[in-house]
Amino acid sequence: MKKRLIKYLFLAIILCSFADVAMAQQKKRTATKRSSTRKTTKTKTKAKIQPTVATIDTIAAVAAVEAPLNDSLPIRSIKKSLRPDEAVETTVLRDRTPLPYEHLRADDAVYRHKVWREIDTREKMNLPFRYSADQDNGNQRFISIIMQAIQDSLVTVFANVDDRFTTPLTKGEVAKVIGGEPIDVPLYDSLGNLTGTKTMTPEVNLDSFYKFRIKEEVIFDKESSRLFWRILGIAPVKNVVTSMGVNLGESELFWVYYPDMRPIFAKYEVYNGKNFGGRMSWEELFESRMFYGRIIKSTIDNPNDQFIKNVKGLSENGILQLLEGENIKEKIFTYEQDLWSY
Repeated sequence: MKKRLIKYLFLAIILCSFADVAMAQQKKRTATKRSSTRKTTKTKTKAKIQPTVATIDTIAAVAAVEAPLNDSLPIRSIKKSLRPDEAVETTVLRDRTPLPYEHLRADDAVYRHKVWREIDTREKMNLPFRYSADQDNGNQRFISIIMQAIQDSLVTVFANVDDRFTTPLTKGEVAKVIGGEPIDVPLYDSLGNLTGTKTMTPEVNLDSFYKFRIKEEVIFDKESSRLFWRILGIAPVKNVVTSMGVNLGESELFWVYYPDMRPIFAKYEVYNGKNFGGRMSWEELFESRMFYGRIIKSTIDNPNDQFIKNVKGLSENGILQLLEGENIKEKIFTYEQDLWSY
């Protein structure tokens, strides 16, 4: 009897040990499945949730680089000489700076008037304005010098809405003013059939800018007993014709402030066909009054602030307009002479 009980007890112990091993293996498998499930879920979560990074639109960036704003003036680039093109040293001459203006007190200005002149470069005295040679510092036309200064952002340009320098322009706006509005050119095939249109910008001929207007002030300073002429602004003039062929007449394209242009004009020489060794700078030409410009407007006896060509009785006669300008010049000269007593 005791032997049977021992056998039953031993068998029960063996069965319990087997049951414990089976339960341990089942727990291990469950833990493995849970860990793998957690890893998979974690991996999937990481794959789905990524940190937000700003993406760059490469197509838009390339388009922005390939299509810049039209801020270039219609002037051609001049190649620089790789060897000295002159037999004398002129580097120092082209680094000149203008002398500062003499200070004029308002209390000492006993006589002040503003005068507007028109310079026609087709006249013999003004032919240096049309000198069209190319040098290392660019084309030597007077209009080219102004346009190159605008292209290099050396001077501020003002709109022609007035002549008081109130509205600055960008280079793109200046290019539009100089070149005009784009026009639609019709395209035809070999049979003469209209196939479409092409938008083109009219070609700019620099020789078409042959007139300039300057605004200046004449001042008699009682301290030095001198008459001073101070140029305030310069504006190129062009005959404006619309795309429909309507002639709008002559108009200023823009204004540049002359004191801002003085350092630039000092670096350009004026063509002198009579004496090539006695050339002066453009700044010296204006300060020495070595140009001719007919007076088209002044503040002398002009309460309506109008041009001479708009004065009643003078609008239809160009000779009378010219004589009226000479009359204004004579009034200024007479005032200065009458101040002297002998």
